[in-house]
Amino acid sequence: MQKKTLVNVLGVVYAHMKTSDGGDLYITRFAEPYQKHFAIENWYEQEWFNTHRIRLKGTGSVYKLPTKEVEGRSLNLVYKNCRVGEDVPLDTHTLQEFCDAEFNSPWEEFSLVTELREGQYGPKELKINTQRPMVIYVPPEKMQTWQSGRSKAKINRIRAKHPGIDLDILKQYKMIYEWIEGHNLPEIFEYIRIDDSERIHHLKTINSMVMSDIDKKGYLVADMKPEHIIIGEHDSDLIKQIGQRRENADSAKEQVYYLYNLISIGKYSLVDYELLLRTQKHEEEVKNTRRHSYLDDQRDRFIPTPLPDHLKSMEIFGVPYIYGHAESTGGHLWVVGRNARLFDYFLPERWRKTPSIKLSETKEVFYTITKDNIHLVWETSRVGELPDEEGERYNPKICEYGMNSPFEEFAIAYELNQLGIPCVYVRAIYMTGTDKLEASADTRRYESHKNILDPEGNPILQENHNYITIRGYYNGPDKWVAQQKNRLYTPIDLAKAVARGSIDESQCRMLQKKVKENLSDNNYDGSLLKLNDLLLAVSDTGEIVNDSTGNPLVIICNFELIWKMKE
Repeated sequence: MQKKTLVNVLGVVYAHMKTSDGGDLYITRFAEPYQKHFAIENWYEQEWFNTHRIRLKGTGSVYKLPTKEVEGRSLNLVYKNCRVGEDVPLDTHTLQEFCDAEFNSPWEEFSLVTELREGQYGPKELKINTQRPMVIYVPPEKMQTWQSGRSKAKINRIRAKHPGIDLDILKQYKMIYEWIEGHNLPEIFEYIRIDDSERIHHLKTINSMVMSDIDKKGYLVADMKPEHIIIGEHDSDLIKQIGQRRENADSAKEQVYYLYNLISIGKYSLVDYELLLRTQKHEEEVKNTRRHSYLDDQRDRFIPTPLPDHLKSMEIFGVPYIYGHAESTGGHLWVVGRNARLFDYFLPERWRKTPSIKLSETKEVFYTITKDNIHLVWETSRVGELPDEEGERYNPKICEYGMNSPFEEFAIAYELNQLGIPCVYVRAIYMTGTDKLEASADTRRYESHKNILDPEGNPILQENHNYITIRGYYNGPDKWVAQQKNRLYTPIDLAKAVARGSIDESQCRMLQKKVKENLSDNNYDGSLLKLNDLLLAVSDTGEIVNDSTGNPLVIICNFELIWKMKE
């Protein structure tokens, strides 16, 4: 394995390194002392893996697997394939209760398990024991759709909702946990001489007791079952010995009593976390906490914070960014500002699966509320394209200047705000990890940007990748929003404002003309701005917010066809 670097994904720090086969290995702090054991030749070498793995009962591909002996020691592991993107095969009762359940991504699963282990939420005296999350391994190969076992309908839904970032579901993720010696509940009851009805009753009762414990800690498992509850090897042996001493009814009662006592004092472990999630109350508290922290950090986004090893600061066209990798998709991410705490909020797993509303009939523009309760608008960049939208197709200015790159868009928005021309806040640029399927018709931007490099020496604008711009859903100035406890502003574009009767047609055209003149006075060409490229802010009382001159405040929200003119 090569030299390692530290990365932080959803609050979990990993040592990342390339493997001898060209894959990626992410090692948690629990696995750090055993780094040599996780070299793939010591556990994933084909003959060893096929010979020594033991398939465990369940619906997924889960195995017990020992490593080869390294420095006189072998580790027993649990190896599983992540099922993110697959349909969840739940029974009818569970399906009705958790109809929106989705398999966790490996990063989400490790993050939630780490949270649960740390036990900061809920009663401090209550601890839920889990397996230790050790390693995420991403092989270099990509699966074909037919190999993945994932739902074609689900893939198509993701493709329709999230263009340019869907193909990462063809990656394989191998997740490795430590093995816990012991037996699950159904195995324990094989040692207890009771009839089937009693056994089923006790299994359901104990399952409910554990579910109650998990709930108190602010979590739930959508497919919770007795097989997920492990009794340690020492206690399992004691239960077995009790039955061997006296094979009668009293012995069975003693065994069951001992088992209930173990559960009541928390002497069990929980396994299988692919459908682990926070309870609604806990999730809301986390969202609110993260949202408030986010608003404070966004207000202070240009104040430098210490940089962790996996992030770098850089400047592009005068805009400061925090740069890093989106490990879950193999993409790259540039977050506006100098505040490293903002980076995690814009990782694709925080916003790419959340419900979204399409804001344009002709472009890929979506409004969403992220997993952190943050309102964002994301848009697939059209850099490198020749527009096919009516009115743009043969426009001489577009033919002459071309579509702005995401970095040019952000530089324009950044400078216009500094000039006092209101714009939506630009937040982050995401470069997808997968290859772009369509060829670029206009390569001028790639040529002009080829010498602008990221901290790793690669061009920031690459023709074989899609780019997604992420901007704020305008609800007021950042400093003002961070101080508010009541309802915020709501944006509405000029065309909708006319349709709703908030302004009339003549006022609408006057506002549009004024914005274009203001841009021209500041040496920008905004002549192609459309009515839906300009927003008004509506207060919680339904009134249009005015600027300092007493006229309606107009905010620019599209920068792909605004050009800085030569002086």
